[in-house]
This record gives sequence, C-alpha cells and structure tokens, in this order.
Amino acid sequence: MKSFFSGSYSAKLDEKNRFVLPQELRYQLVEDGKLEFTIALSMGGCLAIYRKSDITEIVERFKKKQHIAKFQKFFTLFFSTLVETTCDKVGRIMIPSTLKNGVGMKQEVVIAGALNKIELWPKEVYDRDLAQFIGGEANSDMQKMMEEAFSLLSGDEETSDLEEVIGRVQNEVVKV
Repeated sequence: MKSFFSGSYSAKLDEKNRFVLPQELRYQLVEDGKLEFTIALSMGGCLAIYRKSDITEIVERFKKKQHIAKFQKFFTLFFSTLVETTCDKVGRIMIPSTLKNGVGMKQEVVIAGALNKIELWPKEVYDRDLAQFIGGEANSDMQKMMEEAFSLLSGDEETSDLEEVIGRVQNEVVKV
C-alpha cells in the first residue's frame, strides 16, 4: 500500500523559480528506486505533484474519456502543461513560468500534502482558505465542504468519533 501525503510546509521561490521540496515528501515520491514525478495544474488554483505511477493511472483513465467533446479543451490544457521532472541534488524543483503564472504564484509557496498528491499553493490563497477552514464559520463554504467530505465516510462507525475530534480541535483553535 502506498503512503499518503500530509502536512504543510512553507518555501520561497528563488530567482530561477525553484524551491526545496521537504525531504520527507521527496522520499514518498520515490518509486522503483527513482525520484521522478509530474507537476500539473490542479483544482482550486494550485499546482499538483503526482507520483509517476499515479499520473500514469490518471492518463489511462482519461484516455478512455478522450472522445467526450465537453472535455477536449480541458484535456488540451491539462496535458500541454504537464511537466515530468525530478529534484536536483539539493532537493530543488523548478516550476515552469507558465504554471507559476497560471496559478498566480509569487515568491512564497505553501507545499501541502493532499492524499495522493502534493499541492503547491500561492501562500496568500492557502492562508485565506486555512483561515476560513479553521474559523469554522457555520455557513462558510469551507465548513460545508468539510461536512460533505466527512459524509463520504458515512457507514463507518468511526465517522462520528472523527467528526467529534475535529469539532473539538476547531473549537480549541478558535479560542486561541
């Protein structure tokens, strides 16, 4: 079973649009002894780093849907901006200008583990979304998303315990 990506880290882009990927995330990208991965546009205004095997699976699944007209522009833009790459000896990754500009990334980046991918967010966008999520405003979009995400787990006996723990954590964070 593959591990999943989690945690968040801050990084700054250098003059060549490079940043250092934290070592613990780099290790999780290694497959068959090789550190190779793909950077892609992702949902919500970020970039995503996928393991080689995960992007291969995505490609195979999209191939089966490639003749659906409403997805043609998406497929063109998604696949034309995919970048297969690796890290240098120091662990730096270069973000192509097209992708950097496409998501409005400046110098500060948040690297966020998100299950089967690593997301790269413009810091101000990530900070705004995190504040909404932690704030736990009753009718916020983030609160609704969280409720819907946990409802996907329905049928699991552990769901209510998990929801209770998350609620307590949110309440404690709001108090601080």
